[in-house]
Amino acid sequence: MDPVNLGTYAQNTWCPGCGNFAILNAAKAALSSLAQEGTPLENVVLVSGIGCHAKIVDYINANSFYSIHGRVVPAAEGIKLARPNLKVIGFAGDGDAYGEGMEHLIFAAKRNIDITMIIHNNRVYGLTTGQYTPTSPLGFRGRSTPLGTSELPINPLELMLSSGATFIARGTSHGLELLKKIFKEAILHKGFALVDVLQVCVTYYNMYQYYDKRAYELKDHDYTDYYKAMDKIREWDYNADKPIALGTFYKKELPAFEDRLPKFEKTVQDREARLKEVLNEYV
Repeated sequence: MDPVNLGTYAQNTWCPGCGNFAILNAAKAALSSLAQEGTPLENVVLVSGIGCHAKIVDYINANSFYSIHGRVVPAAEGIKLARPNLKVIGFAGDGDAYGEGMEHLIFAAKRNIDITMIIHNNRVYGLTTGQYTPTSPLGFRGRSTPLGTSELPINPLELMLSSGATFIARGTSHGLELLKKIFKEAILHKGFALVDVLQVCVTYYNMYQYYDKRAYELKDHDYTDYYKAMDKIREWDYNADKPIALGTFYKKELPAFEDRLPKFEKTVQDREARLKEVLNEYV
């Protein structure tokens, strides 16, 4: 079958060389493949936040929703709970998701709600011209820290695994084929899925050479083993000169949050009858 055309008329305004182009192309390829295999595009909703990443929903011809900074996850959760049949995919930056939005990520992972979060992790606030983020390395020099940060970075994948996420993966913006594969697998996963993409900002923090020298694809890794996944996730802590594993770290099948919720009556009469039953319990 021919690929599905997901392009739009919107003019792309990302900087030349931005890692967001790889995420855009991989997302479009994954959605096109899913559409050809029977997932209707009208059943897909994209959610983005505030930052350079957010423009991605302008460049993909699918249903989309702009949320405010740090609130991609609750917006995606609300859509999923209202319409459980939809595939809901959230796009957020590392500052957006791992800073202000971290508490939402933790609870979405804890609930195992069936949404996919794709994090554009360039480790810098690119839209506001170069401040440090929760994943910037110790000593990072930027607009807000000209002498270097005094903070160690967090390892968000370690936190997501310990919070209960049932799908965790990592890719880079120089690994398009692997990124396509991971995105498709994450979207098809039933439960909370998070893909951390080391997406390079060429303007304020060009890490292409750093990642190219250290990144390797996981082979023969048992992604069903929690402790092996944790070991691989901890292998690189966002601040060390160590190998950087790419691929799926962890995957586990568990009931999704929306499947554990009480089933609501579908007719007015059913709701009225249920309401009377509930009221009778308190009188």
